[in-house]
Amino acid sequence: MTQPSEHEPHRRDRQAVHDNIEVLDPDLVAAIGRYEAALMDNDPKRLSAMFADDPGGIPVVRSDANGMIVGHNAIGAFRKARKNAPTRRLISRVARRLGDTAACVVSRFEKASGGIVIQTQVWQRCDDVWRIVAAHLTYPAPAIDSTIWRVTGTPLVEATHPGPLSGMGVAVKDLYAVAGQRVGAGNPAYLAEAPVQEHSAPAVQRLLDAGANIVGIARTDEFAYSLAGANAHYGTPPNPKAVGRVPGGSSSGPASAVASGQAAIGLGTDTAGSIRIPSAYQGLWGLRTTHGRVSREGVHPLSESFDTVGWMTRDAQTMDFVTQAMLPDRDTARLSGEVAVCALPGQMVDADVAQAFSRSCDAMHDAALAGVHGQADMWGEITLDAGMFDGFLDAFSTVRGYEAWRANGGWVAGHMDALAPDIAKRFRRDALIGEAAYRRGLERLERSRAMIRSLVGGKVLLMPTAATVAPTLGEQDDAETAARTRMRTMRLTSLAGVGGLPALTMPITTEQGLPCGVCLIGPAGSDKALVTFAKELCRRL
Repeated sequence: MTQPSEHEPHRRDRQAVHDNIEVLDPDLVAAIGRYEAALMDNDPKRLSAMFADDPGGIPVVRSDANGMIVGHNAIGAFRKARKNAPTRRLISRVARRLGDTAACVVSRFEKASGGIVIQTQVWQRCDDVWRIVAAHLTYPAPAIDSTIWRVTGTPLVEATHPGPLSGMGVAVKDLYAVAGQRVGAGNPAYLAEAPVQEHSAPAVQRLLDAGANIVGIARTDEFAYSLAGANAHYGTPPNPKAVGRVPGGSSSGPASAVASGQAAIGLGTDTAGSIRIPSAYQGLWGLRTTHGRVSREGVHPLSESFDTVGWMTRDAQTMDFVTQAMLPDRDTARLSGEVAVCALPGQMVDADVAQAFSRSCDAMHDAALAGVHGQADMWGEITLDAGMFDGFLDAFSTVRGYEAWRANGGWVAGHMDALAPDIAKRFRRDALIGEAAYRRGLERLERSRAMIRSLVGGKVLLMPTAATVAPTLGEQDDAETAARTRMRTMRLTSLAGVGGLPALTMPITTEQGLPCGVCLIGPAGSDKALVTFAKELCRRL
């Protein structure tokens, strides 16, 4: 048998590229070429024009392993936010006509970065122009997604012994000490200088003692100083529940690991909403515990007055299991059975979130009538004005800023160039807060905390978790838009933060199907009762 020459594979590639291409309309062949050229140029305007504009009212769709993006505008926004083009070489293409006005085209590409991509597109002739109405891409699966994980194992740390959490894997935020590992705090320069930890943080050890395995150490926003989930050094973890949108931070890595099914439990921290926001953005249950209830030993600090330990799960039952294991002591406060729905001024929350919140509160009220915590007259409404939230946030920002610099300024001052610009800007602002302003902030914090705890009493207070659904990646790239969204949401999260109260986020969705959350805030020390109450409500919904 004659051996193939070194040139023969190239002839085979050329033949494969042109496999049955003759079945296609020449205009469609030209359109496919224009699409490829626009993709290699990473031109979002030209790419957007290649997708049909939801013909006949039926939305176009793009999907991959991270999920689906539905609708012409959503796909356009995703394209615009993408940073670079996926350089690739066409290996083969097979086409099938689906009548006179449609065709399915399956293409096989070799990525310049390695691996094979399979692209399936359905093209339709719309107003005599060929456009894409559906597309799916199958990418080579990475060993680990480095935007979610810093390090993983099988497991990374095995459970100490069997327990109530046996069989569950944990994604640990990169602020916690894990024996044999470094704490990276979301910054590669800090990680390079960090010592190897001899012992795990008590919160990590408690999970191990309850039977859980540590799957890996998951990404965080730099020094936990953001609510978006974007990290300038490691990339933005995906949001499986809202593709093309931010995951929420700073517990972004653990949240994405849980939402994508790579872990059952996400161990995070919450200072200004860093468990509650990624939970709301990704359709998770998330608990910020009462301030000081769980030891913060072995956890890299941001602000000692507000930092709390917490966790995220995909369902209420797992949330209850984890809460019982992590809080073996009895609650120090009881719920009165009263529920107060927080009425907010319209400008504080976007309309789609407000509508979803209202629908969910109505459903929960009906569930309560069916037997959860008693009578209809135990449910009421409480009105809080925007000025009150502004006061809480002002005290919060002063105290948090001073403490953030006190905890991190020694390292940050000598490494400003190693920080993302927005994080560096926050630390530079913090460095200017004097001790006198801090002391006044502490006094305001004490008064505000007493006011909030008096307001809540023994009730469960219901309010939207975040002011908006998860921003798109493009919106996050706009510094002014991102800052405005951050401040609007922090006005809401500051109530539990300033109050030092437990806050549990339950997942809900808008009419458009985007995740958001209802936040249940209870009296200090009522963490387990709050979870039990929410689980019973959820069971009856």
